[in-house]
Amino acid sequence: MLDVLHIFKTYEGKLLLNDISFNVASGETVCLLGASGSGKSTLLRIIAGFEDPDSGFISFNGQDLTSIPPHLRDFGLVFQDYALFPHLDVNENVGFGLTHSVRRLPREEISQRVASSLEMVNLAAFGDRRVTDLSGGEQQRVALARALATRPRLLMFDEPLGALDRTLRESLLNELRSILSQTKIPAIYVTHDQEEAFTIADRVLILHEGKIIRQGTPAEVWAKPEFAFVATFLGLGNIFDGIILEKTMDEHWKAESRYGVFTIQCGHKHVRGDHVYLLARPLVNPKEVNMIQGNVSDVIPQQDQFKVSLDNGFYVYLPDAPKLGEKIEVPVKVECLV
Repeated sequence: MLDVLHIFKTYEGKLLLNDISFNVASGETVCLLGASGSGKSTLLRIIAGFEDPDSGFISFNGQDLTSIPPHLRDFGLVFQDYALFPHLDVNENVGFGLTHSVRRLPREEISQRVASSLEMVNLAAFGDRRVTDLSGGEQQRVALARALATRPRLLMFDEPLGALDRTLRESLLNELRSILSQTKIPAIYVTHDQEEAFTIADRVLILHEGKIIRQGTPAEVWAKPEFAFVATFLGLGNIFDGIILEKTMDEHWKAESRYGVFTIQCGHKHVRGDHVYLLARPLVNPKEVNMIQGNVSDVIPQQDQFKVSLDNGFYVYLPDAPKLGEKIEVPVKVECLV
């Protein structure tokens, strides 16, 4: 439905977006994931029509959006700061986009849409309340209801849960995923939080220095990060330098590192002596050919598991806490990254 082709954007001589191309299919939620300064919010503003690209093309259902102003694109936006009107009650905030725009819908239809949208976000009984009397989570629900009330062709979210605490963020994220699944509205979701991205998205686009460096389903990106930056950003495991030694009989490779010699999986051609980045992820399979040994130097509780650091710099997450100084052996899968 949405096609973004070859978008470039510079600002004060700095290249912010470098040949960005992707699409969003009907009913699909695409997440733009990246650190601050990666270009994701700039890209969102260009798609919304608040900024112009230096070059490139954006269309929706084949319609060129280049000359279409933001209020005529029929896109719904939800921001981190809610952008609600404090002098209006909940009903008035949700209906604002229907009464103060080119839509100018009949009053009865506006009331029906407002009521339906508030019910969808579990705020059916909150219509007469002042938004200043609501919690942060409730205000974000009002902002979402306002976007839904316009029945947008595309929903756009710019770090919508960034101001909320972890527990509330997880709860709202699950609700939002359910709403998107129910309404089948295509969506673009911008965040720097990989847990949010992997929970909400059908497809994840990882941005780094203005370029999309990896995209795929959450499962695909998790299983094969391909790039050292992606693996580091997602916190997938231990990343370290390695040197290619030789190719094995079963189409794997041998690589030497500070942790020892490993049999690695690699989708690239190499010759002896090539420098590579290696990603080691713990496995539950005790028969794994690659093992890392070390003495426990630190144990930190983290939710339902423990982050265990070894004296050689390696770390691993375990369900049970070993003793400090204890020697342990961890089976690992080792992958080659670029």
